[in-house]
Amino acid sequence: MPSSTSPRRNLRKRRKKALVWKTAAVVALLFLLLAGGASAYFLQQLNSVSADTEEELQRGEKSNLRDQAVDPAEDSFSVLFLGVDDREEGSMSGRSDAMVVGTFNKDSKKVKLVSIPRDSLVNIEGHGEDKIAHAHAYGGTDLAVKTVEDTLNIPVDYYVKSDFAAFTDIINDLNGVDVNVPFDFTEEGTTFEEGPATLNGEEALKYVRMRKQDPRGDLGRGERQQEVLESLISKAGSIESIDNYNDVFDSVSENVSTNLTFGNMIALQQYADSLNEIDSTQLEGSDTTINGVYYYQLNSEATLEISNNLRNQLDLPASREPLALPGTQMYNEAPAVEEETYGETAP
Repeated sequence: MPSSTSPRRNLRKRRKKALVWKTAAVVALLFLLLAGGASAYFLQQLNSVSADTEEELQRGEKSNLRDQAVDPAEDSFSVLFLGVDDREEGSMSGRSDAMVVGTFNKDSKKVKLVSIPRDSLVNIEGHGEDKIAHAHAYGGTDLAVKTVEDTLNIPVDYYVKSDFAAFTDIINDLNGVDVNVPFDFTEEGTTFEEGPATLNGEEALKYVRMRKQDPRGDLGRGERQQEVLESLISKAGSIESIDNYNDVFDSVSENVSTNLTFGNMIALQQYADSLNEIDSTQLEGSDTTINGVYYYQLNSEATLEISNNLRNQLDLPASREPLALPGTQMYNEAPAVEEETYGETAP
């Protein structure tokens, strides 16, 4: 069993190291609702949660890249999962630390997830070239959604946004997550011993943070992230205690906003059997430093390939036009020096 202490932590370092966990957590949120079943009590609680969390985009229900609004019950659709760096508790107005695009195909019932690194250098309308994480800080959910649409050339139909405070609580509400620790290691004062273990929310956060001690580096950390995500989904789908679900719904209501309606959420049940076969990937790129600031330079060809894969998922035709990414012939100007509030030097 892991044993915990309380060492001092540097806040910026914690935010950066927590990115992998946050990516898994923000995706888990919608799937927690999806996996919960269709009992009368569950539906009643879900209806209450949807009323508490529903928040429309300024653009309305239809993406500007759509001819008409989609219906998850009948159409293929996309969801942008946003994990917000909440500098003022409860405000959800900071930059986005996690951005994951999910596409759901109505025929195959396949679910594809694409993670967008928060330091990706993109063009943000009205603000020029900058890290994609800053779009939300500059213009809220609407600008974050539009920036993702512009970057990947796909419509973003729905969004789910959270400040992450809910996720350690949710894991605790579900009595922890079960993992198989691959080897002994210590992370932030907690010792993990090789073998099966049940982790609480704080322990799970540390479990997926660790990278330097893993001989497989990011690959090993990614597998631990997936392990915790799958365990979390499994727990949500098999839970029998109504009291625990009350706690889970309370956490979601307090820390989440979305433009998914109650009816949209019910329609997601048709994808429940796909939870264990999710196709996950991340945008490819390389590290770069411009004006002393670290960025992740997206690979234009690889990003175009992913864009077309997502368009195929959404029943849209592939595009041969190059994406409007900084560093390409379409955008050659270097980004302005970032303000200290948002800037991060190269690691």
